[in-house]
Amino acid sequence: MSEPTGAARRRGPFKVGDQVQLTDPKGRHYTFTLEAGKSFHTHKGAFPHDELIGAPEGTVVRTTGNVDYLALRPLLPDYVLSMPRGAAVVYPKDAGQILAMADIFPGARVVEAGVGSGSLSTFLLRAIGDQGMLHSYERREDFARIAQENVARYFGGPHPAWRVTVGDLQDHLSDTDVDRVILDMLAPWECLDPVAKALVPGGILCAYVATTTQLARTVETIREHGAFNEPTAWETMVRTWHVEGLAVRPDHRMIGHTGFLLTARRLADGVVPPRRRRRPAPGAYGADYTGPGGQSGQGGQNGAEGAEGA
Repeated sequence: MSEPTGAARRRGPFKVGDQVQLTDPKGRHYTFTLEAGKSFHTHKGAFPHDELIGAPEGTVVRTTGNVDYLALRPLLPDYVLSMPRGAAVVYPKDAGQILAMADIFPGARVVEAGVGSGSLSTFLLRAIGDQGMLHSYERREDFARIAQENVARYFGGPHPAWRVTVGDLQDHLSDTDVDRVILDMLAPWECLDPVAKALVPGGILCAYVATTTQLARTVETIREHGAFNEPTAWETMVRTWHVEGLAVRPDHRMIGHTGFLLTARRLADGVVPPRRRRRPAPGAYGADYTGPGGQSGQGGQNGAEGAEGA
């Protein structure tokens, strides 16, 4: 039985072609690819790649400047933050939330719109495995090319479960019986009709948006569409901590807002979603509100309160 794609690059002694992450005494990272006969150079000296080829992970190498570096393979979060970029990458904290909250499972059939630099694609491919399917749509050919190069570099070649289409998802989506759809794009609300047709009942739509206006319009359009249950929206923030003896405190820097995530599940055909029973906050649908269909705030407010009283 052959190993899953990319598994051989994650274990065993260092080999030619492996990515190596060096950590210096100050915690700074340096990533490079092992090549026979080459040397790694820093302002603190150099050492030959051959010292690492055949050595186990966790090896310490010393440069000609007498500085020690710890050598490990970069983790996937390290890799995606250091890889060449076309568009901004999906941060590991958000990719992890997508894998968990969109319930990405081995063998899943997934559609992704907005490939960017291939960060999320790499996370998705590793989660679904060789028996799954990831069909990614990207408007820009240059972004698609950079993403394909980054994914191939991580897995050691093209991934058998991945297909990339250059073009708009609205115009090209023909997949059926899809388990999950991930939208990382400017206007995900424009794609709800083709997404609803592609998803199986119970399938999950997950959208990643940057601003509150995008979030609000996406959520309200999903509610109005009728093919999905009540969406859930959230964001995540990561704060590391400094731990040194009795000096235990949060670090001064943190990964704050990067984007909002929301999920909704596909209902069975012909099912009417249950009415919302939660009363909206005062003014939520006031005179200044214009919904996704262009309705005035007064109609939206009355409709929401009518659902509360029903």
